Amino acid sequence: MENRLGIAVQKSGRLSEKSLEMIRSCGIDFYQDSRVLKASSPSFPLDFLFVRDDDIPQYVYDGVADIGIVGRNELDESQIELDVVRNLKFASCRLSIAVPKGFEYKGLESLEGKRIATSYPNILSKILSERGVNAELVVVSGSVEITVDVGIADAIADLVSTGTTLKMNGLEEAECIYSSSAVMVASKNMPGEKRKILGRLLERIDAVMLARKKKYILFNLPKEKLSEVSSIIGSMKSPTVTPLLDSSWVSVQTVVDEERFWGVFEKLKALGAEGILVMNIEKMTE
Repeated sequence: MENRLGIAVQKSGRLSEKSLEMIRSCGIDFYQDSRVLKASSPSFPLDFLFVRDDDIPQYVYDGVADIGIVGRNELDESQIELDVVRNLKFASCRLSIAVPKGFEYKGLESLEGKRIATSYPNILSKILSERGVNAELVVVSGSVEITVDVGIADAIADLVSTGTTLKMNGLEEAECIYSSSAVMVASKNMPGEKRKILGRLLERIDAVMLARKKKYILFNLPKEKLSEVSSIIGSMKSPTVTPLLDSSWVSVQTVVDEERFWGVFEKLKALGAEGILVMNIEKMTE
């Protein structure tokens, strides 16, 4: 439909959970049931299609869905040309080389002439080519970790999270060769009306993503320290300062980056700030 946008989302798993959580944070309601593969939002012109993650690039390319949320690894492995409209920065993973214990690994060059088992032959072959390494790829669809033990590969290239499964199969992570996270992809031939709906959706996503990187802080401060604190906390423009009944004190409100918060907190305490209140932000724009 011209007045509604179709989105393909993984039907189950961590990527699905994070994707739907983000969409709900954008104020978009929908009915979800594991037995239902399609859904529509009554609060936003968005229709859902719940499918396998490795099918999403093809569904978007074929026009079955207008947009999709998929791991960058699945998109790159598919070699399908789509517009990446947002890096959503969740569901991060890494493709790593793993070798058996005792293997003397000194970089990808150590795999020259070796057999490498993987479920991502397109990504791996591109990386090996860029590094000038010639190796035999053993393509498997699952249980990559067992291939060394049964003698069909000398090393593997597989997605790694904790590395526990590797250790259980006598392997060690040797080198991360590729990093991935969730991305939103869109058809290159999307009609203008749907592009407008996508723009509205991206505005909401941007507001949610920005808020997750920030903290709202409120604190009381001796008025004489105000000039010093401005250089510490920064703000989108400038902090909001409110006089208190005690004229020698003020209340200060501002927003700080999540990654800077504890350093700012310590400096505020050193300046004599009191009653420091810290709150999460649901949505915001710059």
